[in-house]
Amino acid sequence: MTAIAEEPVHLDGVLAAWADDAEDRRAVVSVILALAAASVEIGRQLAVAPLVGGLDDKVGSNASGDLQSRMDEQAHRILLDALQSTPVAVFASEEHDVPIGLDPGAPLVVAVDPLDGSGNLAINGPMGLIFSIRPNTGEPAESVFLRPGSEQIAAGFVLYGPATLLVLTVRSGTDIYALRPADGTFVRSTAGIRVPEGTAAYAVNSANARHWSPAFRTYVADLEAGADGLRGRDFNMRWYGALVIEALRVLMRGGIYLYPADHRAKYRSGWLRTVYEAHPIALLMEEASGSATDGTERILDRTAKGLHERTPLVFGSADKVARVGRYLNGLAYDAERAPLFSNRGLFRE
Repeated sequence: MTAIAEEPVHLDGVLAAWADDAEDRRAVVSVILALAAASVEIGRQLAVAPLVGGLDDKVGSNASGDLQSRMDEQAHRILLDALQSTPVAVFASEEHDVPIGLDPGAPLVVAVDPLDGSGNLAINGPMGLIFSIRPNTGEPAESVFLRPGSEQIAAGFVLYGPATLLVLTVRSGTDIYALRPADGTFVRSTAGIRVPEGTAAYAVNSANARHWSPAFRTYVADLEAGADGLRGRDFNMRWYGALVIEALRVLMRGGIYLYPADHRAKYRSGWLRTVYEAHPIALLMEEASGSATDGTERILDRTAKGLHERTPLVFGSADKVARVGRYLNGLAYDAERAPLFSNRGLFRE
């Protein structure tokens, strides 16, 4: 007997069912669909970038002081254009110094990193879009973003790779959608993904180790020691250089991602941006049963002091994130080296 293929579950259908007759939710749906359509156009532009002036043309610096490529600017413009006809009051972007006013009376505001990982452009590496949707509280343009991440209504990211994937939460779990190139629509591939537990994998840029705090160095050294060390098992290390693919790997395979503050002047407050990187990634992780902190404090409780403020970021399975906090608070850093927790102790993982 031939099996009957299931009908694909489309993004717009899932969102329509979620919104139902609620006007506030329908506004959110229109913004998400506009962002999804814009991501398809950005993907098309990335595909032809080598043919129209190169993958990595630098055109200056953005608001955060990072080198800005032509594609960074183009992605910003595509997103801005896409949101012009949606119920968005204010648009904030990594690629623009100040928020951009759109429809003052609209109920929503949107913050984006238009092209996360754009440093990978020259090598055709992974990159993507990160977005955060918040309520319009009526405060001045920048102040509306300087609120706890727990107030986000929806968040997500798009990863451009062999497949274009949209990872999305509307605060009812985290789903993954794949772009169907034939018609430019997103089809759900995974509903309600959960961060796997017990995975012996971590992502960190070990080239920065000499700049880390002693407690953080000790945590990573314990991972590197593997089966011969305190942890009693071997770990695998990954580092892709783009937050979007690191987040997808953790969502699908588990483990932990770490980008701590360090002693260098530009990194003392961390490197990733609270409003349009850490907040949306943290919401996606928590909606998938994971956790996200700045090392010790829950990211979604943090309130940025400025639109482009940076933060340390640690996310992954909740038990692993909690362990980092114990190291940084000096608990595991000392206590796990007491006899009971030694290499042959009872509580070794």
